[in-house]
Amino acid sequence: MPYRRALVTGGAGFIGSHLVERLLAANIETVVLDDLSLGKRQNVPPGATFVQGDVRDPAAVSRAISGADAVFHLAARVSIRASVAGFYEDAETNLMGTLNVLRACATSQVRKIVYASSMAVYADSPRPVPVAETYDTVPISPYGVAKLACERYARLVSAQAGFRSVSLRYFNTYGPRQTFTPYVGVITIFVQRLLRGEAPIIFGDGQQCRDFVYVGDIAAATLLAMYSEVNGEVLNIGSGTGTTVNRVATLLCQRLRPDIAPVHAPEHPAEMRNSIADIRKAQRLLGYEPHDRLEDRIDEIIAWNRGLK
Repeated sequence: MPYRRALVTGGAGFIGSHLVERLLAANIETVVLDDLSLGKRQNVPPGATFVQGDVRDPAAVSRAISGADAVFHLAARVSIRASVAGFYEDAETNLMGTLNVLRACATSQVRKIVYASSMAVYADSPRPVPVAETYDTVPISPYGVAKLACERYARLVSAQAGFRSVSLRYFNTYGPRQTFTPYVGVITIFVQRLLRGEAPIIFGDGQQCRDFVYVGDIAAATLLAMYSEVNGEVLNIGSGTGTTVNRVATLLCQRLRPDIAPVHAPEHPAEMRNSIADIRKAQRLLGYEPHDRLEDRIDEIIAWNRGLK
């Protein structure tokens, strides 16, 4: 039976709004639940039903989930760095908010939940090589701890309640509509600084290697997870290739301000040095294929950020 109505928590946010567009294009009635703490009302595409509310509020979740047969749970506090000092607030939203959503799924007609997890569930990798889903899950941040716990709750609760679940471990997502904060999205942060005539600040030596994946590829994979028969699995969603922070800074300086050079500052704790996705499992189970390279999307990101000024 095809899915007819979807709930997207965090659907006014960066990744969520791109997912909502794809759901509407697939003629799936879509409801967005968002507290607008980071998301923006104007991000919600026309045609979607918007419910302003917090995933920590059971009544708000219950209202939004009514009639949904698919749920995409993307709402979260998304800063790894800020979760170190704010571990309680991080868990309050990312863990307890998820449990609210799972409880609502268990008492409704939901047939599948797609949970937005993170590469932060992994232990740091000593080398810049792709890591598979079987790699050690020893998070080095409170954010990663909560995400890992939620994966396991989703698997347990869905099995007990009789609905399907799949958790997608998103890697470093970039693209238009990424909300600028000092903590999340190094590409957006670097672009914003360069547009102000300021040097990008690289924490550490800049040889940290990241898997930068375009938001369109993330949204496509998330939709594939709904349509698939996959159940109870965790899947890496990335580009499958690594790029150093130094390389990102160089690319952006060349495009925006060749006269400005990056500066270095002490590295931050709780941030992984190497994080690259082995995406073969998602390719095999979902038919997922990333299509966008960072170099090909830089001008779009710059144009989007210029429009925010």
